[in-house]
Amino acid sequence: MTTTVDTLRLSKEVAARPLDQWPTVAVELLGTQTRLIYGKQYRHRVIECGDSGEPLLLIHGVGGHAETYARNLHNLAAHGFHVFAIDALYHGFSSHHPYDDENRTERQAEAVADLIDALGFPYAHIEGESMGGAIAFEFGMKFPEKSGKLIMNTGIGAINWKKTDFPENPGGGNTLAELSRASILTPTFETVRKRMEWLVAEPSRMTDEMVDIRLRLYSFPDVYESIKRVYRVADDSPREWARVAKYEEEDMQNFKPEGLVFWTDKNPGQGPAFGEYAASKLRGAKFYNMLDAAHWPQWEKPEEHDQVLIDFILG
Repeated sequence: MTTTVDTLRLSKEVAARPLDQWPTVAVELLGTQTRLIYGKQYRHRVIECGDSGEPLLLIHGVGGHAETYARNLHNLAAHGFHVFAIDALYHGFSSHHPYDDENRTERQAEAVADLIDALGFPYAHIEGESMGGAIAFEFGMKFPEKSGKLIMNTGIGAINWKKTDFPENPGGGNTLAELSRASILTPTFETVRKRMEWLVAEPSRMTDEMVDIRLRLYSFPDVYESIKRVYRVADDSPREWARVAKYEEEDMQNFKPEGLVFWTDKNPGQGPAFGEYAASKLRGAKFYNMLDAAHWPQWEKPEEHDQVLIDFILG
């Protein structure tokens, strides 16, 4: 089976700073503001950068938080976006209740719509990473009128794929589930670091500081109890890790916003062949494959990541 997909090409070469020369998250967040936004339904924690331009929301993956995008906020704001990295619903200091496990992604997409309304925008561009990619896809299906351009970064919706025999990278199968459960049931520096090293192509790319940030978040009882439900390890949670597919491949042709499937060559488990196939099934979507990155391209290669968003949204 062959796929046909429109590949995004960058408008210029990107000079990358060595990762060991990036400052701390605290330094990167200088000049931004962290605040709580109260919508009609939910509380939203956001890190905001810029005060004008089209709104761009950045949504992290499962178990994560807004600091995931610390290396991207200023550059994207400098290119004319009003940027909001957010704690997704049930994560960080955004709302934890009412929790809806069966319809979690749908509730998270509703929360994004609630945030856009509370900020006073008619629409927003959205990039979602991993779980955030599933939220962005769900948002595009449910709220096309509020959707600008949508980027699904190393994640897309719960879809019943007709093709499943893609080459896999190391780290697939139950690896993520096992690492995640260990990091939640016994949250120590070592267990959380192992979970977060899964996100990057080389362990050295994950900083101790980012591990400390996540550990500190989990030290807040409300945050921790909500994350236990998200990971399905709370006492009243279902035991299954996998989520039931909500959409068929044919449903992807009903996706109305302009979309980009953003993948990497070293993404754990589902590699670039899967990402390209997903892009070929999403109506009108473009595809981009980043080399030498795993599940956190925004952190591992921030300059290239940002240029992808800039060229896709503004091009």
